[in-house]
Amino acid sequence: MTVHTPLTWLYVPGDRPEVVAKALLAGADAVIVDLEDAVAPDRKEYARSATAELLSAPQALPVHVRVNALEGPLAEADLRAVAALPGTAGLRLPKVTSRAEVIRVADRAAPADGGAPVLHALLESALGLEHAFAIATAHPALHGISLGEADLRADLGVRADAGLDWARSRVVVAARAAGLAPPAQSVHPDIRDLDGLAASCARGRALGFLGRAAIHPRQLPVIERAYLPTAEEIEKAEEITKAAATDEGALALADGRFVDKAVVEGARLVLALARRR
Repeated sequence: MTVHTPLTWLYVPGDRPEVVAKALLAGADAVIVDLEDAVAPDRKEYARSATAELLSAPQALPVHVRVNALEGPLAEADLRAVAALPGTAGLRLPKVTSRAEVIRVADRAAPADGGAPVLHALLESALGLEHAFAIATAHPALHGISLGEADLRADLGVRADAGLDWARSRVVVAARAAGLAPPAQSVHPDIRDLDGLAASCARGRALGFLGRAAIHPRQLPVIERAYLPTAEEIEKAEEITKAAATDEGALALADGRFVDKAVVEGARLVLALARRR
């Protein structure tokens, strides 16, 4: 697990370059330029060309591009336009259902001089979720997986939010089993419901997620606060690491808490995250 993993990912429609420019200054750890769901069919070509123009130069923070559906007619043109550009930090692959799709994109997107851009698979269906581990281990270029909860909710016929908890835990387990960073949570669709967003983030953190995608800048500080450790968590982590520095192996703290190697590693992660403030 790396603490350099972004905590906040800000989605922005690719056919609105002026909004993309603002998003790059909004305070997110990374920006996702969307060529898929956020762009109307008659704006797809413009979105692609505008995004390619932007990413023809390196950017100050990581910019990923969510391409169109892999089995549709637009993904190939998206990949040709943006995959090898100096400003493209990664590609977000929507509605992935198999490892073969990841391998195919990695092969298509690889530049002539070797290597492939960073890929991130979005699991948005029951089939994709069933193949989560196979997808997560499909190719070295794949650096992350996460859920697309709106599509998954519709596919499963889920009515209550708790109905997605198994799917959420499944994707966390698959990512960690594959040696990938913990996944980021899917977007919270109501940009005015900041209290609901905070509560949802707390639930996501408890399930093992790290960070979250956003669709509006006002959501970013809420997400960051939810995923950064509290003062109490930092204090406990400092106590654990201090004790571990003087006593190797398993030990018991003064208050009776038992500490082993896994607990120490968790405490070090807490402190590393705290340094992001």
